[in-house]
Amino acid sequence: MSAAKKRMREAVTLEFPDNAILAGLSGPHQKHFVRLEQKLGVRVAMRGNIVAVEGAARERAASVLRALYARLEAGEAVGTAELDSEIRFAGETAGHDATAGLGSSSVKTWAAHTTRVRSPAQAAYLDLMRTHPLVFGVGPAGTGKTYLAAAFGAHLLYERRVERLILSRPALEAGERLGFLPGDLKEKVDPYLRPLYDALFEVMGESCVKLMEQGIIEVAPLAFMRGRTLSRAFVILDEAQNCTAAQMKMFLTRLGDESRMVVAGDPSQSDLAGGRAEGLNQALSILGNVEGAAVARFSEKDVVRHALVTRIVAAYNAAEDDAGVNRTLKRAMKKDESKG
Repeated sequence: MSAAKKRMREAVTLEFPDNAILAGLSGPHQKHFVRLEQKLGVRVAMRGNIVAVEGAARERAASVLRALYARLEAGEAVGTAELDSEIRFAGETAGHDATAGLGSSSVKTWAAHTTRVRSPAQAAYLDLMRTHPLVFGVGPAGTGKTYLAAAFGAHLLYERRVERLILSRPALEAGERLGFLPGDLKEKVDPYLRPLYDALFEVMGESCVKLMEQGIIEVAPLAFMRGRTLSRAFVILDEAQNCTAAQMKMFLTRLGDESRMVVAGDPSQSDLAGGRAEGLNQALSILGNVEGAAVARFSEKDVVRHALVTRIVAAYNAAEDDAGVNRTLKRAMKKDESKG
């Protein structure tokens, strides 16, 4: 058997019926195929509407191409970020079927806006928000905890399944003393809430401005939640690692009839005294087995920002692990010295 015929037998062959969509799949100058080849160590060749993939990771690469084609058929744009997320998704989800999973891995946020998950952890997080009234999203920055929660909240609002969307976070300075802030109360707290405004605007566009003016969407500091009962609302608490135990209990007990809550935070980035995520960690410990509550956990491999962010988080985690080992060894050595 010739080498060429052997390669063809070992290749995965895909047929895509729409040549216009296929052009978007390959990207300008076939840059998507080139990136796929670099990432997975495969060879991609296109002739007409037939795409052949060779290499040890050919099945995974084929799954990525099917998923991207399904996105294009649904009218979504496909770029490098979408390609990278599908590579990650296909690598971590056995038997990932792009066409079967399209509905469950995306959410219509507002009008023509649609948000798709970009990792298996995000898919699990979205599923938990669909099925549980209280969900904790715990993990590093950049994993989409707040963004996806805002997208799902906008979806529920669009579907009229809730009447209000409420986003909150502690107004705590991140290791800096900002001093006196000029202006009225809104102008004083807005800098702390800017990340929530950014998330809303990205998933809803300019519609969020009008809805905020009408009071349908509310962005407020955590202190403003005290004494309220939040009924028929989707409520998000961001930066939950900066909540004290008392604040966390206060927030969780605001849950009213036909409401849902999402609590998002990164225990490793607490700005509380001593750097301990007191309120978040206690809530996770106490409510771990409570019916109706669920926890979605993310790691550095789920970071969907710049690729360097993933490496930064991994490096910090490794350094913290080494520091923990060193502290344990030092304590053990001191005990041995005291016994001696």
